[in-house]
Order: sequence, then C-alpha cells, then structure tokens
Amino acid sequence: GCAIKKTLKPAKKRKHVQHLRQAYWVSERRACKVISIARSSHRYCSQRKDDRALRLRICEIAATRIRYGYLRIHILLRREGWRVNHKRVYRIYREEGLKLRRKRPRRHVTGSRRMDRPDVECPNTCWSMDFVVDSLFDGRRFRAITIVDNFSRECLAIEAGQSIKGQDVAAVMERLVNKRGIPDRIQCDNGSEFISKILDKWAYEHGVTLDFSRPGKPMDNAMIESFNGSFRDECLNVNWFLSIEDAREKIEMWRQDYNEFRPHSSLGDLTPQQFADKFMSVQGQKTIFLNGPVFG
Repeated sequence: GCAIKKTLKPAKKRKHVQHLRQAYWVSERRACKVISIARSSHRYCSQRKDDRALRLRICEIAATRIRYGYLRIHILLRREGWRVNHKRVYRIYREEGLKLRRKRPRRHVTGSRRMDRPDVECPNTCWSMDFVVDSLFDGRRFRAITIVDNFSRECLAIEAGQSIKGQDVAAVMERLVNKRGIPDRIQCDNGSEFISKILDKWAYEHGVTLDFSRPGKPMDNAMIESFNGSFRDECLNVNWFLSIEDAREKIEMWRQDYNEFRPHSSLGDLTPQQFADKFMSVQGQKTIFLNGPVFG
C-alpha cells in the first residue's frame, strides 16, 4: 500500500482524495492522510497563464520559418513585444511537436586533417560561392549561384538562370566587386564553372585567390553548404516558381529577408546587416580614437 501511494502522481492523488470523500464520507484531512498528500497540494489551483495566443503565434512563425528553432522563434517574439522567456517558448514548441530533426552524418577521421585557413577578421576578406539546382512548376530545371561573405554571413548575391557558365560567374563577380570591393579570397568547389579559364583570368587580374575545396570534402566550404541548406528549406521548397523571372523575384525577396530580418545565433542574434553595420561603426570609432579629431 505504501509503495502504491508513493508512485501516484499529485493529480491522481487529488482524484483519489475526491473519491474517498464521496464514497466513504470522510473528511478532507482523513482522506489526505490515507493517500499521503498534503492538504495544501490537494487544494492547489494552477496559476498558469492562458497561452493560446502565444501558442498560435509560435505555430505561425514555425510554419513560415521552417528552419527556425525555439531560440530563434523566441528572438522574433521579443521583437514583436511578447514578454516571454525562452523556457516557456521551448515548452510550447515541444508540446506542438515543432522540434527540428537534426541528423548528423558520420564523418571519417581523415576529414578533419586539412590545412588551417587564415582567420576571417573583417568583411570582404573571404567569400564563399556554390551552385543550387531546383525546378520550375513544369519540371524545367534552373540553377542558382549563391555568394556569401564568411565574416558577416551576408548573402551578397543569388543569380538564377537556366544555364550559368564560367563567363556568367565572372560577370556576377565583376558586379559585386564594383559594388562592394575586391575580396582577398573566394572559397568554392571544383565545379566546371569555377575552374574555367574565364574565372581564373578574372581572379588573376583582380588579385583574388580562388580557394578550392578538396574533392569529396564539402565541409571544406561549410559556410556556403549551411547557407544552401537554409536557402533550400526556407525558399526553394516553400515557393512555386512559374517562370525564371518569377523565381528571380522571389529569391531576391528571400535574400533581402535573410540579410535584414533573419537573426543568427553565431552573430549574437543579430541579422547579417546589423552585424556588418555594428562592425563598421566600431571600426570607425577606433579610427577616430587613433587618429584624433580632425578640426576644420
């Protein structure tokens, strides 16, 4: 009997107390003593707040931002003015079955044996680029080249087209250089477009180093691989492209949302644009401090 009393949960104990009082006409004190539950626990009433509105909003964010975990959803809620901590968001997130499934592939030991690359300490030091393939509504396939700044995580460009060759990649890089300046290094794989003579000539003329990944080692360019996963889950898989022009328009809208709205945990929950602006403001203050004020 004592073993059974100890294994009962408080909710079930309260039900047993009610049963004893109704069936045997005993007092509350007597029934609580038999079941081994404190009278204060028996009289306890839940003070949990009504979270139906919050639960609905969390489900809405998770439905539109399918790659967002509970921490990123919590950041968006705080932006919107919800006064809620991350533990409450996590509880609702789990109760609604929104937990992301993370499958970590097994890596061979030799995959970690590679030369250390120089650290990226400011924007425009190192870019990464790769290709993503998708289809229009009628099955026609198209490709998109993605380019990311490894320091600020900012997506610099996503160029979509039916066919993208080496000269097209060089043209995209030329437009970016005219807008943002020349990077020191560009990480890419050994695709035919990246090893073409046209892109090699462009890199030589601008003094840019093309840092190629080892064959069969996609983790050598992990930054762009991670970005491409988000790009596919949040944009390509949730949109219906009627034409290549429609695809370019929707992809560009997502790119701006990624740079200006999407928080990154690796950037202190800032967006890439906010992180880049904060870095430039800090660098500007350091320059003023070192050079001293300039008087006219």
